[in-house]
Amino acid sequence: MSRAVVIAVLVLVAAVSSAATVLIVNSRESSKPALAEEQRAVRERFFGSSKELPPITDGQEIRPRW
Repeated sequence: MSRAVVIAVLVLVAAVSSAATVLIVNSRESSKPALAEEQRAVRERFFGSSKELPPITDGQEIRPRW
């Protein structure tokens, strides 16, 4: 086999394996069910809500170490 044929075969194998990986990953993501509303509420209570935090007043100044 010539060098060009070997390179073409390797490129073809890489393209096919990449396409297969993308298809497998996408099929697994679409089969995941969405979170139930109660699970979402529990997660929000545990991790906190997405509200903006109040500004820090009279805190310690953070300076670089250099």
